[in-house]
Amino acid sequence: MRPLFSRTAFKTAGGLLFLLANVCWAQSADELVEKGKVFERKFQTNDALPLYLAAEKLEPNNSHILVRIARQYRYLMTDASSKQDKLRLGHIALDYSVRAAAAGARDAEAQLAPAITLGKMLPYLPTKEQVAASPRIKESVDKALALDPRNDTAWHVLGRWHRVLADVSLVKRYLAEMIYGSLPKGSNEAAEHAMRKAIELNPNRLMHYIELGRIYAQMGRKDDARQFINKGLAMPDSEKDDPETKQRGRETLQKLH
Repeated sequence: MRPLFSRTAFKTAGGLLFLLANVCWAQSADELVEKGKVFERKFQTNDALPLYLAAEKLEPNNSHILVRIARQYRYLMTDASSKQDKLRLGHIALDYSVRAAAAGARDAEAQLAPAITLGKMLPYLPTKEQVAASPRIKESVDKALALDPRNDTAWHVLGRWHRVLADVSLVKRYLAEMIYGSLPKGSNEAAEHAMRKAIELNPNRLMHYIELGRIYAQMGRKDDARQFINKGLAMPDSEKDDPETKQRGRETLQKLH
């Protein structure tokens, strides 16, 4: 008597049953994001990112998901060893950041995402692209703060934006504007105000203290610079970029001696 199913048919049926089981077990975007958050909190990007990308397939215009994906690519950018890889990952992060901002007109984190990503890419970009990125960063920050004035990350980015532009000499500014176009102006005083606001809103993030110290170093206030940088260095790492931030702080301290 012939069996009901040949071995090939059984394998096919088994594969179908497996597929149906997976379909029945399919998770919602929210469930995938919640699972991704568990890995993200431990900075396990290679585990978090696939879950967020799967969630994106289900909800491609969800600004919260797009923000999380952009963040994971920034984390990968931090870990990359070559400038080429950093820029490649940075551009992917920027694409998701821009998409997030377009999808989340009333989402402060989504509006801020392009500024964060561009800020992280800035040291690796050619001069022309650095000049072009500057007004984009400011526009992104302004939109975020208009939606959420208590966003300490936005104040931090604004402070860094002012510090970097305040450090551009008149000669460099003139040359940049001659070759690449208008360059916005920043001030150390505005940088200090923004970073102190960030600390006021969230005193538990070491990056605020170290960056304020770097602002004071730029202003020539060496004692204040040492005080705030050392305060940040004494705090435990709690964010992905904290080791990188501390290294910048140590480099600034060395230049003060």
